[in-house]
Amino acid sequence: MGLQVSWRSGMVYVFSLCCLIFPLSQAWASQMSSTRPIPVEIVKTDVGYQLLRGGQPYQIRGAGMDTNEIANLARIGGNSLRTWVVGSEELNARQLLDEAAEYGVTVALCLDLEPERHGFDYDDEDAVARQLEYARREVTKYKDHPALLFWIIGNELNHSYTNPRVFNAINEISEMIHAVDENHPTTAALSGFSGEMLAVIEERAPDLDFLSFQLYGALDSLPQQISDTAFDKPFMVTEWGATGHWEVRTTAWGAPVEMTSSEKAQRFLQRYESVIAANSAQIIGSYVFLFGQKQERTPTWYGMLLEDGAITESIDVMQYVWTGEWPENRAPSVTGLVLDGKASDHDVTVKAGGEYEARVQAGDENKDALTYRWVVMRESQATEEGGDPEVVPAIVEVPKRDTGNGSLHLVAPAEPGAYRLFVYVYDGDGRAGHANLPFLVDSAPR
Repeated sequence: MGLQVSWRSGMVYVFSLCCLIFPLSQAWASQMSSTRPIPVEIVKTDVGYQLLRGGQPYQIRGAGMDTNEIANLARIGGNSLRTWVVGSEELNARQLLDEAAEYGVTVALCLDLEPERHGFDYDDEDAVARQLEYARREVTKYKDHPALLFWIIGNELNHSYTNPRVFNAINEISEMIHAVDENHPTTAALSGFSGEMLAVIEERAPDLDFLSFQLYGALDSLPQQISDTAFDKPFMVTEWGATGHWEVRTTAWGAPVEMTSSEKAQRFLQRYESVIAANSAQIIGSYVFLFGQKQERTPTWYGMLLEDGAITESIDVMQYVWTGEWPENRAPSVTGLVLDGKASDHDVTVKAGGEYEARVQAGDENKDALTYRWVVMRESQATEEGGDPEVVPAIVEVPKRDTGNGSLHLVAPAEPGAYRLFVYVYDGDGRAGHANLPFLVDSAPR
C-alpha cells in the first residue's frame, strides 16, 4: 500500500514538550547530532535475530508516515518512521532526516521504483538501467545521514506483477547499495506472504539483507504461514494495521463494511501482542499504518488520525504497546452504528426522500462531554489497488437534525444509489472516534 497523505499542520491536539516519553540519553543525542552515519546491522543471537544500531540493540517502534510532524510520533513513544518515496513536492528527504535526528527518530527511506502495474517494463534493459542510476543518485545523497536506518527498495513491486525480472532489478539495486553504503541494510517491502514468492526472491534477489512483508487482516495468520514454509530468516512488517477493505464483508452492491474506530483499536492491540511482539525472534521491526490520514475507499479506513488531526483510539493503543502506559486522556469509544434500526451486518436499504433515525453507540473513559458530526457521502467507486491515489467521494447535503445523545434524524438522498453515513464523535480535547455504515437508496414508492 502506498501513501497519499493528508496531514494538517494545524493539529487540534497539543502535546507538551516536557512530556517526551523517551528522552534521549547524552550518548544517543550525540550520535544523532553527528554528521557521520551510524552503522546498522542484523546479527543472529541465541534467541533469534537482532537489529543493531551503533552496535547497540535497537527495537523499532515504527509508523508509516509521510510528514514532517515527527514530534507527535516521538511523544507517544515512536522512534522510527518509514517513507514511500525518497523525495517529492510533499517530502524533502533531507529536511525529514534532519528533523528526525532532532527527535531521536530514525528513518527507513524507500526508493520509489515504478511497479509493473503502472506500466513499467522490467524487460526494458534501458529503463531498468535508468532506474538503477536514479537509485544510485538518491542513495549517494543520503547514505551518510545519522538518522537513516535502512533502505527499502520499492514498495509492493510484487503487487499484481507478472514479470519475475522485477526481483532481478531489486537485487541489482541492493548490490549497488552495498557497494556505496556499507552502513545500512537493504530490504524490499512485499505485498503479502507466500512460499512461492519466497522461492522467487531466494533465486533472484539473494542480496537483500532481510525481507519486509505488508499485511493487514492476513497478519493474524502470518505465524502459521512462517511455520508452514520453514522460513527462518529475519524480516520486518513494514505495514500493518486495520483489516483491509479487500478482506471484509461487502454489501450486495459491493460496498466494503468498515469496522468502527474501537473495533480497529482492538485489532491493533491484538495483532501487536499476538504477532509482532510474540514473534520477536524473527520480526526485527514493524511499522504501523497509518500515522496520518488518507482516502482509501473511505477517509477513515486506514488513518489513525482524522483529517482535522483528531487522535483516535489506535494511537492510544500504540502509545500503550510502545510505552506500557495509556494516555491520561483517552479517545472516545465507538462500538456501533445503526440506521433505521439496522447495523452494518445488514444490507441497509432506504427509500429516496424517506425519513429515518440513526444512532451511534459511543462512550468516553474520561467522562468527557461528547459532540457528534454526521456526514453523508456517496459510496466510493474507486478500483485502485496498492494504495494508489483515490478521489474523495462527494459529500451529499441532506436534511438532518441531531436529536441528542448520539441520535440523528435524517432524510434520505433523493437520488437512488449507494451512499455511506459517517459519524465522528469528539471529546473536546483533540480526540475522536468514528463509524460509518454503507446504505442503498431505492426509488421512492410511486
